[in-house]
Amino acid sequence: MLEFSVKSGAPEKQRSSCLIVGVFEARKLSDAALTIDEVSEGHLGAITRRGDMEGELGDTLLIHGVPHIQAERVLLVGLGKERDFDLPALIKATTAAVKALHYRGTTECVSHLTELDIKGVEFEQIIRQSVLAIDAAVYRFDQLKSTPEPSPRRPLRKVTFITPSRRGLLDAEASVREAMAISSGIHLTKNLANLPPNLCTPTTLADHARKLTETHPALTVEVLDQSRMEALGMNALLAVAKGSIEPPKLIVMEHMGGNADDAPIVLVGKGVTFDSGGISLKPGLDMDQMKYDMAGAAAVIGLISIVAELRLPINVVGIVPSVENMPDGKAMKPGDIIKSMSGQTIEVLNTDAEGRLILCDALTYAKRFKPELVIDMATLTGACVIALGRVPSGLFSNHKSLAQELIKAGEASADRVWELPLWDDYQPLLKSNFADMANIGGREGGALTAAAFLSRFTKDYRWAHLDIAGTAWQTGENKGATGRPVALIAEFLLKRANKASSPA
Repeated sequence: MLEFSVKSGAPEKQRSSCLIVGVFEARKLSDAALTIDEVSEGHLGAITRRGDMEGELGDTLLIHGVPHIQAERVLLVGLGKERDFDLPALIKATTAAVKALHYRGTTECVSHLTELDIKGVEFEQIIRQSVLAIDAAVYRFDQLKSTPEPSPRRPLRKVTFITPSRRGLLDAEASVREAMAISSGIHLTKNLANLPPNLCTPTTLADHARKLTETHPALTVEVLDQSRMEALGMNALLAVAKGSIEPPKLIVMEHMGGNADDAPIVLVGKGVTFDSGGISLKPGLDMDQMKYDMAGAAAVIGLISIVAELRLPINVVGIVPSVENMPDGKAMKPGDIIKSMSGQTIEVLNTDAEGRLILCDALTYAKRFKPELVIDMATLTGACVIALGRVPSGLFSNHKSLAQELIKAGEASADRVWELPLWDDYQPLLKSNFADMANIGGREGGALTAAAFLSRFTKDYRWAHLDIAGTAWQTGENKGATGRPVALIAEFLLKRANKASSPA
């Protein structure tokens, strides 16, 4: 990972390979750029007046030999319209700046973009999102290529952020440490999700969870095998695994950083390491992307690593039900009726609606921790992608204040969610003539009936469900895991931790 630091100081006095400063549309220089322009006797203004930099969001221009400053080069970055400049714009500008420098032999730089004022956004949050944007910009997953793509000969290794004043240095340094831990968790999440399904199995996920205890001895990890789950009556989860030679696992990770009697926050992540659809086989086109059906599990493992790394003063439990969904002579069939751990029976109408089957047993298992709240994250439905696209994750909750808390955390982390209804009106769509419920509710409102299904197993605690089917990975030329919703839930947990550590 890159090295990050913070300091204060005037732009013209920064000794660096490169200074990063911003330009708004209509060629308006930011404060740092204006200072450099004044010191250099109008050097930057002369360049922008020629039309080389208009200030469109994400545009970059590298300038050599700016007179009367200590830096070797200056990178101008377009910020877009000043009145529209917000956190997503900062992220886009920072990403563009880093990509411009990473392949140009710039090993270190100083960014003045963190001095920019964003209404309603704290400076610490600006620092945090800058770190995450930079790490995301240079992330690569090419370790499985026999000849990896050539790396930059002199890649970017260190970024220094400028603070508006020295008084905020300590808080900014703390934000950098938090951001680096979050970035490390996102990196782990992406690496797990990007693994091919022949290398990432339920056993692999369990091994990665156990490995966290090597660097975080206070973290405890327990892995329940098939016999343990059979004894618990987790028949819904086990039914999904029946068609695969890969044994199922229930991974339980516990970080007890709060008081012993504090109710924990429980995170549940769907871990289908490959989803063929089972007997209800998926179409062949893009089926390779079903390796990402364990992105929720990867996110929970990444989040637990963040919580442990930062030693947050709260109790957090991560639960990962993990299976592989394959067709076989022993596989679950349409028409099967399964008794879940909760005692409720489920008629399987479609074996490709398997995520809710493994989640319902995991959500029932979560009750034994007497949780303060439970949040599950799952690549659950293609219907959510149709409804929301790939911008926000879908949010459902049985508790209004929890939903609002997650919405705010999404805005603060630029990892947004959109709340969808969890009304009882959708429950009749799950009616079965032969069991307590069916596992699908028809073509209409597929994301909503999936959430309605899960809600039948979460009546005893506050619960939120994140459908990340549209946000957990990118398709097309940039196909790969995004690491979402790690930034969102990390923001949520940090807010909770800060509240727990504050004096009453």
